[in-house]
Amino acid sequence: MDRVDLLEIIAPGILASVQDTGRRGYGPIGVAPSGAADGYACRLGNLLVGNLEDAAVVEITLMGFEARFRYEAVVALTGADLGAGLNGDPLPMWTAVKVAPGDILSFQTPVCGCRAYLAVGGGFSVPAVMGSRSTNTGAAFGGHDGRALRAGDILAGRRPEAHRHCAGRAIPAALQPVYTTAWTLRVIPGPQADQFTPASHARFYEAVYAVSEKSDRTGVRLEGPVLDKRPEAPDSILSEGIISGAIQVPGDGQPIILLNETVTGGYRKIAAVIAADLPLLGQLAPGDTVRFQETNISEAVALLRQVEAAVDWVRARYAD
Repeated sequence: MDRVDLLEIIAPGILASVQDTGRRGYGPIGVAPSGAADGYACRLGNLLVGNLEDAAVVEITLMGFEARFRYEAVVALTGADLGAGLNGDPLPMWTAVKVAPGDILSFQTPVCGCRAYLAVGGGFSVPAVMGSRSTNTGAAFGGHDGRALRAGDILAGRRPEAHRHCAGRAIPAALQPVYTTAWTLRVIPGPQADQFTPASHARFYEAVYAVSEKSDRTGVRLEGPVLDKRPEAPDSILSEGIISGAIQVPGDGQPIILLNETVTGGYRKIAAVIAADLPLLGQLAPGDTVRFQETNISEAVALLRQVEAAVDWVRARYAD
């Protein structure tokens, strides 16, 4: 059998949606990349169950998610430890496990992090739109009917029985991210960094910011010391193309770290989170604290190579 009904959503929790590694190359026409907020967890989860790294997964936010498996499969849960259980028993993270029809996956109390990723052998079968299966909820396309998951939704899978041999695979502890509630993010200066006062630069790198409850997949809003522009700087700037990790400062002086649901921005960018730390942005939960550490391009490239080397190791280790 090729396509089968695989997962029935009992409760979506705070927010659950189908994502993959994102929709690239459409920024010039205003289409955001979307995709998993923690791309590292998404990629490794797929490799554990024998998928390509960009297969569709379910992104689960914080708490309340519950679903019933309707077909035998091998699944892996990566990303945040949200207190996942299978039929009431703890479900190991970063490990491929077998599930049977009728098994219930549920999340009780978050331990650390913000988003978990459910990968299933064969992937979730949803139509690709512009080369991606990611849900763009703002524009209402992609994923499952272009929206967040709801109770009663049924997600199909494709040939899950072909992935039974993947059960038992695991990511070594050394390659698993360390999630916390007090984050340090490495950044490089942004394109309008020179438009902020020296005092603002000092505050930005010395202060501890709190993650606001108003954060979402568009951006992580921070609460803390106000960042002021130089008196001679223009009151506003032209909107321009923007990347995930850009830290923009609107009129209230409170930084916002942009995620992957936007492609333009009209506020000054004081800094940008380096690519190696972008997956961490998906794990910042309301109430967490954030500090910024300045680095340079050479160091940022070296750190990204370390991340990709970890993915390369898993890919080679579990190549079918």
